[in-house]
Amino acid sequence: MLTRKRSEKLRSVASNRQSGLVVVLEDIHDPHNAAAVLRTCDAFGVQDVYFIFEQEEPFNPRRVGKATSSSANKWLTFTISNSTRRTLQKLQKQGYEIIATVADTNAKDIFATKLTSKKVAVLIGNEHRGLSSTAVELSDTLVTIPMLGMVQSLNLSVTAAILMFEITRQRQKQKKQYLLSVPLANKLYKQFVKKQ
Repeated sequence: MLTRKRSEKLRSVASNRQSGLVVVLEDIHDPHNAAAVLRTCDAFGVQDVYFIFEQEEPFNPRRVGKATSSSANKWLTFTISNSTRRTLQKLQKQGYEIIATVADTNAKDIFATKLTSKKVAVLIGNEHRGLSSTAVELSDTLVTIPMLGMVQSLNLSVTAAILMFEITRQRQKQKKQYLLSVPLANKLYKQFVKKQ
């Protein structure tokens, strides 16, 4: 039975989901890393997550990492693909700016980059290899997180969290224009109710 308190919580979460912000995970090897990203997606109001498996063994994001994701995967929407090129081209046709995270000194500093496009797809690569050459080639903007220590890389879930935080922070001044429309939020709420 859906209590009033639970209904209000589901409605609040649905109405605070961000419009035009998706996360794309390319060839993630460890499902636990992916599950940690999913938990962050839920926390920052990202509803749609794309999984691309070209080189790595596919896994079902709904069935892994219950402890790591705190069951966040239950509330998210997934698209699974076996082609980086097709996925990114499809997103670009839908008007998404593809933001790729790379460890490259020629990439833009994430904190000095305007990330307020109406539609943004954040692209995160494999734990060891990073993003494929196809992903980098098709990306609209390459960003990097400046490192001040001896280590020059971060865990992919930490990278994803920093990116989602920075995009969300930059959107705060005009937050309302980045939220789902009322009809879409109501539709999502009904989907949440069915998942109870």
